[in-house]
Amino acid sequence: MDAIDRIRAFNRFYTGHLGLLSRSYLGSGLGLTEVRILHDLDVENVPKARALALGLGLDEGYVSRVLAGFERRGWLERRRGAGDARVRDLALTVEGRAAAAGLRAASRAALAEVIPAARIGAVAAALSEAEAAFGIGEVVLRDLQPGDAGWIIGRHGALYAEDEGFDATFEALVADILTAFLRHHDPARERGWIAARGNQRLGSIFVVAETPQMAKLRLVLVERCERGTGLAQRMLETAMGFAQGAGYTGMRLWTHESHRAAGRLYARNGFILTEATPERSFGQDVVAQVWQRAL
Repeated sequence: MDAIDRIRAFNRFYTGHLGLLSRSYLGSGLGLTEVRILHDLDVENVPKARALALGLGLDEGYVSRVLAGFERRGWLERRRGAGDARVRDLALTVEGRAAAAGLRAASRAALAEVIPAARIGAVAAALSEAEAAFGIGEVVLRDLQPGDAGWIIGRHGALYAEDEGFDATFEALVADILTAFLRHHDPARERGWIAARGNQRLGSIFVVAETPQMAKLRLVLVERCERGTGLAQRMLETAMGFAQGAGYTGMRLWTHESHRAAGRLYARNGFILTEATPERSFGQDVVAQVWQRAL
């Protein structure tokens, strides 16, 4: 069984084990799709019928029939729209909201019965990893947490070895930078961020003080899966915004000529290449670069 067949096997397992294929999900008299539509109606800003169908990838005629069924149950009412009299706004009645709340409670109870309490946290974490693999979920820039330093060191070492042929002395440099930051940094003027989607780390970026006026950008890393998505731009903007707020008047960074995509990013954001020095570093012949801009 290869990886794709393993995923398909799990899909068959959970749909059967949780009763998702039943014509009456959790004894509600509704199929799973109807339950999902009811769930998506139980929100503050209820979508129009067409937007509901498009968002769920369903046929508009089918959604219309489901909504009519909700009306017959007394769960749904249609109100004249404020802007266009031809468009009816959807709204769950008190009974409809009670039905939605009851189904949510029943679903939680059903999951609690099939997953041991001691394993629920592990299953939730694994699902976060699965979402990240699909590119689902918001990418956040958060402060460092325990365990992040080891990840930063390891990913810098692995990626730069694969992409640039750097030896272990580069990983040692990253470890030295992080050790100094964790032990001595001034939170008001120095900060590090991890880009993460759920439990999956996707990148890092740091601002440290080079002088009272000059901020230094360090440990910029973006995983391959997020390159070209705009994440690097967002990380850079976040770092520059922090540096400006902390009172720095300029920002400097050190990189290598071979990092052409990074160089284009810095140039687009107003950095100017001020130094380019051939040298032997990390087991390779490189051209070290310094980029700088005013803040």
